[in-house]
Amino acid sequence: MVFSSLLFLFLYLPTVLIIYYITPRRYRNLFLFVANLIFYGWGEPVFILVMIFSTVVNYIYGLLINKYRDNQRTAKILLVTCIVVNLGLLGFFKYAGFVVGMLKSIPLFSGVPTPNIPLPIGISFYTFQIMSYVIDVYRRETSVQRSVVTFGTYVALFPQLIAGPIVRYQDVADQLDRRVENLDQFTHGGKLFLVGLAKKVLIANQMGILWDNLRLTMDTNGVLGSWVGIIAFTFQIYFDFSGYSDMARGLGNMLGFEFLINFNYPYISKSITEFWRRWHISLGTWFREYVYIPLGGNRKGKPRLLLNLLIVWFLTGLWHGASWNFILWGLYFGLILVIEKFFLLKRLEKAPPIVSHLYALALIVLGWVIFYFESTPEMFRYFGLLFSGSAGLIGGEALSLTLSYLPLLVIAGVASTPLIHKLYEKIKDMRYTWISESAACLLALVVCTATLVSQSYNPFLYFRF
Repeated sequence: MVFSSLLFLFLYLPTVLIIYYITPRRYRNLFLFVANLIFYGWGEPVFILVMIFSTVVNYIYGLLINKYRDNQRTAKILLVTCIVVNLGLLGFFKYAGFVVGMLKSIPLFSGVPTPNIPLPIGISFYTFQIMSYVIDVYRRETSVQRSVVTFGTYVALFPQLIAGPIVRYQDVADQLDRRVENLDQFTHGGKLFLVGLAKKVLIANQMGILWDNLRLTMDTNGVLGSWVGIIAFTFQIYFDFSGYSDMARGLGNMLGFEFLINFNYPYISKSITEFWRRWHISLGTWFREYVYIPLGGNRKGKPRLLLNLLIVWFLTGLWHGASWNFILWGLYFGLILVIEKFFLLKRLEKAPPIVSHLYALALIVLGWVIFYFESTPEMFRYFGLLFSGSAGLIGGEALSLTLSYLPLLVIAGVASTPLIHKLYEKIKDMRYTWISESAACLLALVVCTATLVSQSYNPFLYFRF
């Protein structure tokens, strides 16, 4: 992973950018399509075939739905079969083992072997992107794309291919055909990429190391040590995912694309409702536009609203992985959102900000316990450690680790708020700010590179979704 990261930074990315900008404009999508496939096939070349299959099938369905758009029945049949094909492909790779595992609990199917099917990286992300295109063509909310190369560029666009954000076709349709690259956009993209890289390498990875170490000694960490551990994971998953999203948006800018923001400081939220407006915005938007609203949203009475919310949050959990803890995690937040919608939200709005903020943070952190532990007994064991004093207040190893990582925990806490961004906005137009800004970018690149070289720990948590 470290070697791959450095190859990407210092070989693949510079090569792609140089060739992209010397390529005549009318051939740039073709070049990007080829570069995207090379990027995707870097680790597992066989999965290129899966992506090409998805691209060609959905491209053809888009053309057919557009052709028969005035025949409502035919267009709907085409849409339904297209969705079945997409979800069938996603289900085969992502959920076949999970389904077989459930069937094996039934005596009749106990002898069925569990399939070991490798998961194509990012299949959940690009499958949802593809489906948004076909559905929007059916709804006449976007025009059909007649160039298979341009459509393939959209599906496999390497900046956000393997971990989002989920880009709806209608948001980049004009950019695919008529984007205009410029130096200001490229420069902004470079800065944003380095911000994301620093989030990932300097904060997320270090918080991951702290969490892993505390998890190994969790029975002796004590109450405070257990809370420090799950708070470290809380920071890890945020800076890992938002860092990747920033890198994706920055790379998009460098190629002339503008992707929507995927994270908006979710840990400053004062309710779970607000948290899900700020966390993984592209996924929440997708489920609202293509599941919640088509189910009837809040337009068919409270019982139907309750059912719609639970369906959406069941699917949100299931999207994250083929494991019961992800489903439980989705339903956990779904239930809280229902309670807030019907009873609690107005009270939270009237409460002192510190109270509502602590309420939201506590529920978010506890939610990450459910998210992390696939083993239910381990999950409940960790919940017990958070609230039981059987191991004391804090163990010696946990205290040592906490003190050594305390400065970084404080930095992570501050970086989770808009404070640094607000300070930057105040000084960015000052006369000599560009000098310190350039120096900071160079320093970030050097330190991140040195860190990648010296450490082998560099997972991207959302690659497995």
